[in-house]
Parts: sequence; structure tokens; C-alpha cells
Amino acid sequence: METGERWERGYRLLQEMLGPEMAEQVRTTWRRLSPDFEQYVLDFLAGEIWSRPGLDRKSKSLVTIAALTALGRPQALELNIRMALRNGASEREILETLLHIAPYAGFPACWEGLTIARRVFAESGNEASHAEPS
Repeated sequence: METGERWERGYRLLQEMLGPEMAEQVRTTWRRLSPDFEQYVLDFLAGEIWSRPGLDRKSKSLVTIAALTALGRPQALELNIRMALRNGASEREILETLLHIAPYAGFPACWEGLTIARRVFAESGNEASHAEPS
């Protein structure tokens, strides 16, 4: 497949997962940091990896949230929590994913992930009360 086709597919996917306005803001940030970085993310990460048919987007989002939390990557985690919400993951599923990895990645990683998730939920206007587990 031509690189241009993968890039276009990746760009469309990014727009679907973030919305057109936020996708453009993120692309602009990546491009300012390094045009090559933007190219790699859209072509390979979004256009190739995220476009694979083996898992649905919600599952990919939850796996990505777990990995980014375990690796301690807060910027990417915040972005991927935003995408997870658009990919059909509920707040509860995101919180459960973060809680589930606590014994594997460490409680401090879980704590940071939960803090970022709550901030994203509040900023997106989606925060629901999670005081009592269901």
C-alpha cells in the first residue's frame, strides 16, 4: 500500500477519534515538534496499527490506556482517554481498566492514570458520580 494512502487513512481515523477540530490541533502540535513525527504517527500508528481489523476501537483504546499508564506516559494517556470516550468506552470501563492494572503496573501509575481520567472527564463535561462502585 502506498504511504500516502496509509497517511490519509490515519488522518481520517484521527479525525473520527478526536473530532476534526481537536485532530487538527494535535496534528499542528506534532508538526511543530517535528514534521517527521506527525508523518510517522499518521502513517504508521494510525494508518497501519490502529486501522488493523483484529480488535474494535474500544478494545484498542482500553489496551492503549493500560499500556500508557504502565509506561508512565501522561500526555499520550490524556489524548487516548479522550479518544477512548469517542471510541465507545464508558467512563466506568476506563476507570476499571486503570484499576485493573494497579497490581501489574503499580499503584502510583494507577493513581496518576485515575487523576488524568478524572480531569479529562471533567473537561469533556462527561464526569458522572463514581463514589459508589456498581
